Amino acid sequence: MKNINIKARKHYLLKMAFLALPLTFVACDTEELLNPVPETSISDKNAFDTPARILGQVNGLYDAMKDGQFYGGRVLVYNEIRGEEYINRLTNGVTGLQTWQQNVQAGTNEVQNLWGSAYAAINRINVFLQGLEDNKAKIDPALYTQYQAEAKFLRALAYHSLVTLYAKPFTADNGASPGLPLRLQAETSTANNDLARSTVAQVYAQILNDLNDAEAGLLLTNGSDLLNTTRAHKNTAIALKTRVYLHMGNYAKVVEEAQKIVAGTVTFSAPTGVPHALQADVAVPFANYTTTESVFSMPMSDLDAPGTQNQLGYYFNAAPTGNGEYYLNTAGIVNDAAWPETDARKTKFIVTAGGNKYLQKFSKPTPFTDYVPVIRYAEVLLNYAEAAARTNDLPKAIELVSAVRHRADATYVFPVEAIATQEALVNTILKERRIELLGEGFRSLDITRTLQTFPEKVGSGISAPAVAPSSSDYVWPMPNSEVATNKAL
Repeated sequence: MKNINIKARKHYLLKMAFLALPLTFVACDTEELLNPVPETSISDKNAFDTPARILGQVNGLYDAMKDGQFYGGRVLVYNEIRGEEYINRLTNGVTGLQTWQQNVQAGTNEVQNLWGSAYAAINRINVFLQGLEDNKAKIDPALYTQYQAEAKFLRALAYHSLVTLYAKPFTADNGASPGLPLRLQAETSTANNDLARSTVAQVYAQILNDLNDAEAGLLLTNGSDLLNTTRAHKNTAIALKTRVYLHMGNYAKVVEEAQKIVAGTVTFSAPTGVPHALQADVAVPFANYTTTESVFSMPMSDLDAPGTQNQLGYYFNAAPTGNGEYYLNTAGIVNDAAWPETDARKTKFIVTAGGNKYLQKFSKPTPFTDYVPVIRYAEVLLNYAEAAARTNDLPKAIELVSAVRHRADATYVFPVEAIATQEALVNTILKERRIELLGEGFRSLDITRTLQTFPEKVGSGISAPAVAPSSSDYVWPMPNSEVATNKAL
């Protein structure tokens, strides 16, 4: 008999029923985006009646994506703590203990809640796309194209986040493994819950279709620093494509996409659209959230915070700034010889408290309103660097990884043996990702896409076993809530 989490199953059914209710109008100007007024319900019969209401639906899509169980914080946290960089301090089952211990089950809260939040966002996007299509005569054609593109970008991001966590890596078998139920139509009831899993390859094909459509339809710029950070534009879609192709092991396509938004030699910037570039100070993107380094982020404010126990600062900051749920593993990257004490990412982001080292990249106090970084230009440069190295363009790869390293430590010289061969350079770039992107939700994804074993972790009287790619624990199981309501699985 299957062990069904009744509460989660009820939540799933209620979620689908909720999505049948009218969408809500969300404020759209800059001030209201950061400090929203309470949402006002609008009947589904007139939710698309005016351009203002349609824009409200667009903003609502972003709001759905930044639910605390998804891009409000938890998807980044879980992808961090599955890796080896952190030790669980408080053994709190509510804040990812089973994820850290590599023993989640189909009924584990985080497995079910993240899935439910992501699919709720996806269905809201699908409902919007259908409503937009049905009411396209009520809006300027240029806005119709833009809004459709924004929705498809968000759907691609949601599906990529799910397929990299709940399905085997594309690189394991070229995407032949079972992937996800690929829901692409608007659902306003539970009538169509039964849907078989598409293969990983089919899910990736849909992600790329959405991103290609998004790139074609998005604006070059959204007109302000805030909107260029918090709403998708053309470079946002391109940047996400470099990540998607990296996970597919299609390194030539990573290079092709990256070259659209990366130009230069010693320093690099985007030649068209929003002029993305690294900031001179590594700390700036985590204090001033709307610089050109931040390609895409989820905005937060005192009136629109991630919610209790979802926030990045709550998990990673030492008390009293945060809750100190996780401290840095002495056997992880923080003590690696490749990360010297002169590096600004160590002097500015690593603090010691109670004998343990903590990441303080997200330093806002409660209610922890740090923007959630989804794509930074530093990641794009490292995606490009790795792809260049794997396609045997070692000089370009060295230039790119050096740009990231020297922004933080201008005097650092990579050892000859670290960059002399393709294999050594790839390993150096992977290590640079561990340093640069620490706390931003990349570590477990880099482990799985490169088919590495999750290392064993020991600390605070608890441990987590090593997990090989052949283990059933290598990826998350499909949640009970889906199995209970989807007879096609």
